[in-house]
Amino acid sequence: MLTTLLRDSRALGVLAVPLILTQLAQVALTTTDTVMMGLLGTRELAAGGLAIVIFNQLRTMGVGLVTSVGNRIAAAAARAERAAEGGDGTAGGGAADDEVRGIVRASLAVATLAGVIGAVLMILIGQALGLLGQDADVVGPARTMLLALAPGLLPCLWFQAVRQFTIGMRRPQALLRITIASVAVNAGLNWVLIHGTFGLPRLGLTGIGIATSTVYLLSFLALFVSAKRDERLAPLLTLDIAKADPATVKQLVALGVPIAATYGSEAGFFSLTALMAGSFGPEALAAHTAVNQLVYIVFQVAVGLSHAASINVSRELALGHHDDARRIKNTALACAAAVMAVVGLLYLTVPRLVLAPFLDSGPDAGQAPAIAAQLLVVTAFLQFFDCAQNIGVGLLRSLDDTRSGFRITLVGYWAVGLPASWILAYALDLDTLGIWLGLLTGLATTAVLLLRRYSRSLTAHALAHPAPATC
Repeated sequence: MLTTLLRDSRALGVLAVPLILTQLAQVALTTTDTVMMGLLGTRELAAGGLAIVIFNQLRTMGVGLVTSVGNRIAAAAARAERAAEGGDGTAGGGAADDEVRGIVRASLAVATLAGVIGAVLMILIGQALGLLGQDADVVGPARTMLLALAPGLLPCLWFQAVRQFTIGMRRPQALLRITIASVAVNAGLNWVLIHGTFGLPRLGLTGIGIATSTVYLLSFLALFVSAKRDERLAPLLTLDIAKADPATVKQLVALGVPIAATYGSEAGFFSLTALMAGSFGPEALAAHTAVNQLVYIVFQVAVGLSHAASINVSRELALGHHDDARRIKNTALACAAAVMAVVGLLYLTVPRLVLAPFLDSGPDAGQAPAIAAQLLVVTAFLQFFDCAQNIGVGLLRSLDDTRSGFRITLVGYWAVGLPASWILAYALDLDTLGIWLGLLTGLATTAVLLLRRYSRSLTAHALAHPAPATC
């Protein structure tokens, strides 16, 4: 059994490791922007941070709309392989290639629609900031920043559509190189545009927005060119979205809307807990923010494992290998548990070292480091469930069951997690610790329900789609 686990872990790692590293590099991209804004001053950091929050909310939901593309392409590619092995040869493979090409075209059409609508919403929200109770000194710079960020949403979502295509075809290696390069390019452009180097105008905060939009465009172009140089990917990648099949577009939207809603719901859930933490004072909010950032960084491991497991399950189901699909779930959870155990051990043994990049532990730090260290104890256990629930969402996506994932996360986050946080924090006077115990309760509930749903859905899928007979 151990040999099987190790073999499956290696197979999962081939896809998961590049995705995890890519996710971490993307975190570095946004971190660079935050650091650069902080160097400009408190007002610029507040305004830029507000603009980034709005941009990220719309970007995250747009990404959700095209996330199912990887699963659809993985299944179609697997069917092409099965057709070739079964003797259908060129005819079967050609039909599957046409299916992949149609999915890619439709995904770019969905990304285009979401990018345009999202950009318009971003600008409208910027105009309404003054009506939302924001400080007048922050509204102006934030509005300008949103105008600079809005054009970048379209190439950002194009990049995500092509990214899902390469993941579905199990060729994600270029993603990591391009994302790492984008971090360096973003830092350089930020510096040049902020300070007006090389005779360019000094743009300050707006320069960061322009640099970010430019990097998204360059990243899309780099990934597109890389895919076009791949003999297997090139014939399948087309930008002719005018020929997108309306039925395929409708299918992707039907699958993507619940994913987008799930991502938006999760982001809203964590945002609300931040507001709750702020009600206990600035030190509590600082501790909450620092620990939340740590959770966000480690969460990228869950995202990579979730995507890899989801893609591999889609492939195995297309081949009729239901036992392998069950095993992938166990392998992904085992890999996640191993990583989370190591990270959790660090949280429990060297909390000051872990928190050092985020919180000053000097005599003027107040209670924030002590509160954060207390929260790390909860986080050491919470992250197991956070990772498991993300893997569960991905596994259900491999079954094209995105609606169940959305419904279950609504129950776990809002019907269980949020009330638990309120009761523990306010009614039982546990303050910020109560918020995080409530988060733990909500994420644990969500993880259990998602994984149970996957097991039941997989059993039903196996009965409805028995494995093809072998000679």
